[in-house]
Amino acid sequence: MQTKSKFTRAGQRSVFTVSPGIIGIKMIFVNAYLVRANEYSNAWVLVDAGLKGYSGKIKKVAEQYFGEGNRPEAILLTHGHFDHVGSLVDLAQEWNVPIYAHPLEMPYVTGRSKYPPPDPTVGGGAMAYLAWAYPRGPIDVSKYIRPLPLDGSVPGLSDWRWIHTPGHTAGHVSFFRESDRTLIAGDAFVTRHAESALAVITQKKEVHGPPAYFTSDWRAAQWSVQDLANLHPNTAATGHGMPMRGQILLEELENLSKHFGKLAVPDRGRYVPKPAVTDEYGIVSVPPPIMSQTEKVLLSIGFTTLAAAVLLAFVRYKNTESL
Repeated sequence: MQTKSKFTRAGQRSVFTVSPGIIGIKMIFVNAYLVRANEYSNAWVLVDAGLKGYSGKIKKVAEQYFGEGNRPEAILLTHGHFDHVGSLVDLAQEWNVPIYAHPLEMPYVTGRSKYPPPDPTVGGGAMAYLAWAYPRGPIDVSKYIRPLPLDGSVPGLSDWRWIHTPGHTAGHVSFFRESDRTLIAGDAFVTRHAESALAVITQKKEVHGPPAYFTSDWRAAQWSVQDLANLHPNTAATGHGMPMRGQILLEELENLSKHFGKLAVPDRGRYVPKPAVTDEYGIVSVPPPIMSQTEKVLLSIGFTTLAAAVLLAFVRYKNTESL
């Protein structure tokens, strides 16, 4: 069923088509995806749950495309960072459906552990500089959470498979549909400059490495990008940025894969020389910070004006979103 996308005053779409049967929802600076099980069915799944306060929007879009009262078969998580699980608790309680994630993500969605601290010194831009204040979790959806099947199959999506793509988080996964080579990559790589507030507004499409401020293992992140580049995706939908397709996607993803150290890895940062160590229970150890709390405060003060401008733009954006 074709439905007109809604636009903000800046002309950016908040609901958009990725590939046949896949609808994206942009929630200020992060995306969630609604995926139809197959062309003959109205069964569907939700991939990620965006920001807190967006459960109503997600439900409205789902009703528009799949029918009123049609709950998803499951909710799939690429990972559990705050901007990917913000509306998860509300949706899980209302829909009462299983949630699937990699076993190494379980501590952060079952109330056991916070994520390793973000690093505001890497990446540059307002989104990075303010990262020290971002929520680290955990949330608790223990009643609904299940581990993804070990055989790589995806619950509710028989023609998809999941791929372990660690680095941004230890249990990060991506989802791939072989039939048309569509990739939902989460934050393994993204299609805009994730650290830049300006890029959030302009949505310029270009392949970038994972959001630097939350990436806790750069070597694993590089291997994950290489694995995804080897899939030769025709379409890529990511956690941040609009979908990219075709030759430009292949060329930019291949370039990132070959030159990851130069293009994605920061020159310095908390997790650059040594990664955080985590297991199925949460944090084992993290390297010491390279920025003191005083420096954090001074840095945040220095960017107060910029942050206020960005937040004002976000508020205006959100106020113009309607279905």
